[in-house]
Amino acid sequence: MDFYQTLKIALRALRTNKMRSFLTMLGIIIGIAAVIAMMAVGAGARHVISQQIASIGSNIILVLPGSTTSGGLRTGSGGAQTLTSDDVRAIMGECPSVEMAAPTTRSSALLVSGNMNWSTVVMGTTPELFAIREWGVAAGRSMEQQDVDSAAKVCLMGQTVAENLFGSEDPVGKIIRIKKVPFTVIGLLDRKGQSPQGQDQDDAVFVPLRTAQRNLVRTQTPNSVGAVMVKARNEALLGKAEEEIQSLLNQRHRITNGKEADYSTRNLSEILAVAEQSSRAMSLLLGAVASISLVVGGIGIMNIMLVSVTERTREIGIRMAIGARKGDILLQFLTEAVLLTMIGGVTGIVLGAAGATVVSSILSWPTLISVESISIAFFFSALVGIFFGFYPARKAASLNPIDALRYE
Repeated sequence: MDFYQTLKIALRALRTNKMRSFLTMLGIIIGIAAVIAMMAVGAGARHVISQQIASIGSNIILVLPGSTTSGGLRTGSGGAQTLTSDDVRAIMGECPSVEMAAPTTRSSALLVSGNMNWSTVVMGTTPELFAIREWGVAAGRSMEQQDVDSAAKVCLMGQTVAENLFGSEDPVGKIIRIKKVPFTVIGLLDRKGQSPQGQDQDDAVFVPLRTAQRNLVRTQTPNSVGAVMVKARNEALLGKAEEEIQSLLNQRHRITNGKEADYSTRNLSEILAVAEQSSRAMSLLLGAVASISLVVGGIGIMNIMLVSVTERTREIGIRMAIGARKGDILLQFLTEAVLLTMIGGVTGIVLGAAGATVVSSILSWPTLISVESISIAFFFSALVGIFFGFYPARKAASLNPIDALRYE
């Protein structure tokens, strides 16, 4: 018996009991659909995290002011002004593994333009920040060192701020007031989107550091900065750059053995890598949970095939009597099992893709359906058919022809 004839017999057997065949496939359909949908959601999550990592920049170390003790009371992390512009210049000049460093100050302020206003974050910084974060401008120009040196009252505006203050108008060249101080908008930054912490990176305004220190931020320490963003020369030097920064600041701040440092360093690449790894682990977990449905569906197929073997015992005996070999019977029932799972698999792939699309539209969550996930689901469904269909097929092939013919 050739394979084509075996396939025709298997299809005819499935058509004979349409409702039974559908109910048998239902577990596979649900399992494959769940696997496709979960893998699509997981891939979408990893894509979002990858975009967020790219929006932050690469090879970045964040240096933050630490806590200090005054009068027996300890301030919280970042509660003391322990970093200065001189520290930043020292990091750039004395740490060989550092490519560039940018100081920042941070404050909240109400921005006013005509009869429109918007409360947002105002960051004082230097041109190096935009190079570190690979943040270009959509219109106008970026910040220059001359703006910092002259404490110019100019600013770069994020897309969210621009939309709320000026709508669809070009903000470049417009005058806004920050804490009643007039600033000229010299550039509109490219859109960055959300940070890994869920904050809107475009809801901010950037002004020259010296301008912020003189006009916007009240500090007790001259030239103090709120944080320093450092970029290592490459990923391999991230650890070494962090060690060099710590050694330098310990020396400058007179941090001796046993004394608590008045600053802290954070390797953003490691933090974001952990977030991506967690997302990947969650995707695998979701896929594993969805795969349980496939196992349940496979067990259902095995049960139905065993029932089918019992019901068709006499038919099997007749085929053996007219010359069918054990291999032909084995192949016939195995083909039926594989057909059930493959038809169910294709249906599940379609439903899974549709489900992922619905999830994406309702929750506004990106989903990515790859050819790889479809291929894995399709071939896995075939393997389920072979694995769970082999025992019933072997039982059918091992029947004694005489006993099978006498079966009522």
